[in-house]
Amino acid sequence: MAENVYIERDRDWQPPALTPAYRSTTFRSPNHKPLRFDQTISEIAGPTFGHDIIGELDNDLILNFAKPGEEPIGERIMVHGRILDQNARPVPGVLVEFWQANAGGRYRHKNDAYLAPLDPNFGGCGRTVTNADGYFSFRTIRPGPYPWPNGGNDWRPAHIHFSLFGSGFAQRLISQMYFEGDPLIWLCPIVGVIPDKKGIEQLIARLDMDATIPMDLIAYKFDIILRGNNSTMFENKLEGN
Repeated sequence: MAENVYIERDRDWQPPALTPAYRSTTFRSPNHKPLRFDQTISEIAGPTFGHDIIGELDNDLILNFAKPGEEPIGERIMVHGRILDQNARPVPGVLVEFWQANAGGRYRHKNDAYLAPLDPNFGGCGRTVTNADGYFSFRTIRPGPYPWPNGGNDWRPAHIHFSLFGSGFAQRLISQMYFEGDPLIWLCPIVGVIPDKKGIEQLIARLDMDATIPMDLIAYKFDIILRGNNSTMFENKLEGN
């Protein structure tokens, strides 16, 4: 593909705002067509972040909340991949944030009332910055599924949330990553709002035995494509990437 080809948005790629099977969309979806406002200079230009704000253990969720000499309970994994633009070019310098439930399916959040216990050695959040090749990686514990009050017996599949920041304040994208082979993916009403199976499959991290560390942790590969026909689905860009 030519270097500077611009791919138009495919607005049918994203799920509709109103999807009754995902119950909360019935009161959150807009009643009128969206209006477009031009971005201001402050939204485009700042604030910015520096590499010095990234701590040594920010991308190690196994250790960054654990007590000295202890570790969280659960399956040890590594997630890695690249941030790419619509022409498959790496995007360096992207601040990647990630957060998740623990191995029992519970978030360390005051509003999470699920009966699964908290893990005293697991905080469930971290961040990193992509290198010159657009590459990122982090260590963590595989999150557990959890129930949610949608249809009586709905469960969220195991997943990790991602937030990507560009160079400007308004350049933020949010998505979720699922795990290859999880049967709950195809039963989840939130996943089900995505109209194209290909779009769902782009949210599924693949087992990567080549990157797995023997006797230590299993690796999953998850590339994120920012725009174009093969773009990753982003929750806060429902009008198209």
